[in-house]
Amino acid sequence: MSGGADSTFTAFLLREEGLQVHGFFMRLGLPGEDTLRSRAIRVAEAVGVPLTEIDLRRSFRELVLDSFVAAYRSGLTPNPCVLCNQSIKFGLLMASMFQQGMERAATGHYARIMDHGPAGYGLHRGRDPGKDQSYFLCRVDPCRLSRVVLPLGEWRKKDVLKRVRALGLDHLTGSESQDVCFLNTGLRDFLRRQGVESRPGEIVTLDGRTVGQHQGIWGYTVGQRRGLGIADGQPWYVLALDGADNRILVGRDHDLWSRRVVIRDLQWLVPGPEPGHCFQVQLRSRQRPAPAVLQSRDRRPVLLFDRPQRAVTPGQYAVLYRDDRLVGSGVIVAAGKEGES
Repeated sequence: MSGGADSTFTAFLLREEGLQVHGFFMRLGLPGEDTLRSRAIRVAEAVGVPLTEIDLRRSFRELVLDSFVAAYRSGLTPNPCVLCNQSIKFGLLMASMFQQGMERAATGHYARIMDHGPAGYGLHRGRDPGKDQSYFLCRVDPCRLSRVVLPLGEWRKKDVLKRVRALGLDHLTGSESQDVCFLNTGLRDFLRRQGVESRPGEIVTLDGRTVGQHQGIWGYTVGQRRGLGIADGQPWYVLALDGADNRILVGRDHDLWSRRVVIRDLQWLVPGPEPGHCFQVQLRSRQRPAPAVLQSRDRRPVLLFDRPQRAVTPGQYAVLYRDDRLVGSGVIVAAGKEGES
């Protein structure tokens, strides 16, 4: 229980079903956490559930923050929410809850878990297309799905807020946790506080021309147009971040489009199919899924899309769906035109 509308209403729904509910608050060392803790205590009392505090500050630092900073240093654009769900919320927190006698763990995520009988439990999109959070759960251990409850998967966010107001918890209706909870002052300020210093380097074009200077590749992302400082009448875009040589590669908009996406660490929530299968694939959390065929080249998994995708970003996740069921995911390594090596 974070003290926000979603986790509070989740606890309320479970209580309505007649279940014994116990709330847990994670100490992660976040900015303003004491305020969040106080609010969580108040709403737990209002809903009528006991609240236990779990101190995960050290683990959050080691498993999420340090990994996040290291990725940016190397020129990647990580997704810390996916990692946090995998290692903290549905990892260490769940383990601690079970050790304290809980039978199942519930969260306020907008996704659904369905029992497929002999085929096991499946993770599906939430009913609210504008709020679906299944993408962020793509690395959750599938063995844990049978012990997870996601009551809000059948709800729309607007209806949750209406019910929260009806419960007299109006002060929560404006409380929306941001995707990256620790970036309260912005990415660059956060990285500087973590000791990431300026490291000047060149901005170069595809044909090797130097067209500008940067102060650190960690301040840029693929697809970025503004802030490059290149004097030209035509817009330039970031195509890639070269961590090895500390360079930013830039090009035109048409250079940002790719059909082929190389991934690594492919993990399945279902028995892994052989290459050649087609999936609906999301390369970002709010991207519309696009059809792609899973292939294998030089023993590496590759996604070949029907249509080119814009600004494919190494470090993000390619998440594979069949209809509304999430079946697997991999970390994006590189992108290119079909036929490139």
